[in-house]
Amino acid sequence: MPQGVRRPAQGRGLIGADTATAVVLCRDGQPIQGLVDLAERENDLKLLFVDYQLSPDEQVAACGDSPVLIVNGQPADLLALAARLRKLKLIQTFTAGTDWLDVAGLAEIGVQVADNNGANAVVVAERAIGLIYAVQQQIAEQFNSAKAGSWQQGVDFDRPVYTFENRRIGLVGLGRIGSRVAKRLAGWECEIVYHDTADLDEAYVQSTGARYLPYDELLQTSDVVSLHVPLNRLTRGYFSDREFGLMKSSAIFINTCRGPVLDEAALIRALQENRLFGAGLDVTQSEPIETDNPLLNMPNVLITPHSAGRSVQVGAKISSHIIANAARVIRGEIPVSIVTPV
Repeated sequence: MPQGVRRPAQGRGLIGADTATAVVLCRDGQPIQGLVDLAERENDLKLLFVDYQLSPDEQVAACGDSPVLIVNGQPADLLALAARLRKLKLIQTFTAGTDWLDVAGLAEIGVQVADNNGANAVVVAERAIGLIYAVQQQIAEQFNSAKAGSWQQGVDFDRPVYTFENRRIGLVGLGRIGSRVAKRLAGWECEIVYHDTADLDEAYVQSTGARYLPYDELLQTSDVVSLHVPLNRLTRGYFSDREFGLMKSSAIFINTCRGPVLDEAALIRALQENRLFGAGLDVTQSEPIETDNPLLNMPNVLITPHSAGRSVQVGAKISSHIIANAARVIRGEIPVSIVTPV
């Protein structure tokens, strides 16, 4: 095992981490090679891999005085663990979403949470664009027809087929992912509009090429509405019947953020009543999606299995950010990409 990287002994006699060690809490406590390689370049950073399946007392003993907990997976009751780690300052996640963590509760005990710093923003933005394109062009039906050898049979060519040209793409959220959707569509001869509750820097907005619209106007006038918001107590289930009631019947709905942001029953109603042209989803309210969910049998709905955040480039960016942020805390510096409690 490389120098500065170790696993704790199991059971009694656990050797706890010191203040120069970042603990990686992961299943089985197996070293993650990408983190190991990067940690070797940080002379003042050691890693200790701890199995989150250990008992709470064993986890506390192993984590010791570490100021950083790097979490791979979603172990149960991190708040309870953090409350027992007297030197803990930061929980660093591999994920963009942190809705599975009690960020506010952790903040109350002085522990910050950092996300993956938008490492998967590019690939998720590209998936959103891909879903828009696929729904507009009925790509899934055409793939299935060709692969089945039926050659155009089963494809409803009476339904309109759209390009991006002269279409209004409405982005709900212009953060890391929404901004990259806007930038990538800059040359596609479409109009990009956005709504965001945050007070965004003018230069930042200008760099995206997107134009601000009030929320209701965006919903009423956009040919595509694409969600790019975090899941928290304010956004859970907020996109519902009211929003679909404002959208054009020719509009396409896209969700690549988190399933529970959407009231899925409202989406199903809108589609069943032909109040939407179609939908593209990378996330669903329950995951895996229930086999009897009506969305699975709708030809104008395209679903990918919450896989938009995956790419070779993403893994490298996440590991680099995690190690750099852990090293900052070890050196007494301020970490980046901190999640604001809501």
